[in-house]
Amino acid sequence: MKQLRPVSSLSKIGMSLGYPFHRVLFYISALVFAVAMQVGCGGGGGPSDPPSNHKVPVVAHVFILVEENHAYSSVIGNPAMPYTNSLAQQYSLATQYYADRHNSLPNYFMLTTGDMVTTDDTFTGTVSADNVVRAVTAAGKTWKVYAESLPATGYLGPSVTPYGKDHNPFTYLSDVLNSSTQAANIVPFTQLAVDMKNGTLPNYAMIVPNFANDGHDCPNETSNCPDTGKLANIDLWVQTNIQPLISSSAFNNSVLIYTWDESSIDDMAHDGGHVATILIGPSVRRGYQSTTLYQHQSTLRLSMELLGINDLPGAAASATDMNEFF
Repeated sequence: MKQLRPVSSLSKIGMSLGYPFHRVLFYISALVFAVAMQVGCGGGGGPSDPPSNHKVPVVAHVFILVEENHAYSSVIGNPAMPYTNSLAQQYSLATQYYADRHNSLPNYFMLTTGDMVTTDDTFTGTVSADNVVRAVTAAGKTWKVYAESLPATGYLGPSVTPYGKDHNPFTYLSDVLNSSTQAANIVPFTQLAVDMKNGTLPNYAMIVPNFANDGHDCPNETSNCPDTGKLANIDLWVQTNIQPLISSSAFNNSVLIYTWDESSIDDMAHDGGHVATILIGPSVRRGYQSTTLYQHQSTLRLSMELLGINDLPGAAASATDMNEFF
């Protein structure tokens, strides 16, 4: 950094140029203030900004995109994932975000009910606790799940590879199981493009790639592949299938939360491990990195707050607010 002249020297220079003493002091004070702001705030927009200065906006659409089983360190900075990292750099990145446990299903339940419900991915029970469907419907808003490789609209049955039931928490909810109208909101992923074209996107949507495209299995369900291949395939899938949404006019009043259900199995930090979570949208802070600790219950809280919904299911009610991203 270029060294600044002492204030007394600057005063003499200014007065020698014919400026009145009081005006010289004004300019010096302004310069000192600007420098202090740059030093104190890291150039502005940095993690030191108090969250209380920010407010969650109410938007028309919230999208939750969930990928599988990879650590933050495997994703952020990985040259095999250029598109994902471009989103992290352009928008907001939660650098201290952790899943709630290992096994997929409890994390999906936390994202939708505010409770892990089970520790078993083979769980077959019915969940009657408060949840996203109940909260969104009571608020007079709409929802859908766009599930890749779903056998049919409204399908509530078991996994049919590469579709995974345990990655679709809505199929366990009593609100859905007891209503054919609600079940019809579980649709194949191909419906997303149709809804974009027709202007029929729901207020809340969870996007569920299939096993082959979410990093759970190898691309194309091959029997063996390097982990880099899984990550590169996720990145390509997101760029191919989600970039059109981000670029669409419908996204002008939307937020996409791009997260991961859990970290790699050897990462037990905060029970579910360190995962990448990126917030994307016109109202999201640009080039921002948060150092606040978050877990999936905070994403559930945020997804409801973004829609102006006061019903915060389960642990979402007490979860850390994510308002610093706006």
